[in-house]
Amino acid sequence: MQKKINIKKGDTVFVNTGEYKGQQGRVLEVIRKSDRAIVEGINLVSKHTKPNAKSPQGGILKKEATIHISNLMLVDPATGKPTRIGKKVIKDTLVRYSKTTGEEIK
Repeated sequence: MQKKINIKKGDTVFVNTGEYKGQQGRVLEVIRKSDRAIVEGINLVSKHTKPNAKSPQGGILKKEATIHISNLMLVDPATGKPTRIGKKVIKDTLVRYSKTTGEEIK
């Protein structure tokens, strides 16, 4: 059974807890299988790389690692503050809406 994930690629999210608490970023990828997401600028790790065609110099690169979905909240586009998400049917389509303002989220 698929779990309910209210966050999609391209959404702006707020980090609830952890080392990056209080920061915001854009979702680059959602991994449904493990309930995790990759967020731009959040949870950076150092990756050691050998020289190759892509990076002839090699060295240490900073890269985003995954963060659990439960540590993220969607940022309401209208207010710019974190909000919980609900789903409702409008004209035979299921849409996400902000619990704080009640406005539809595109």
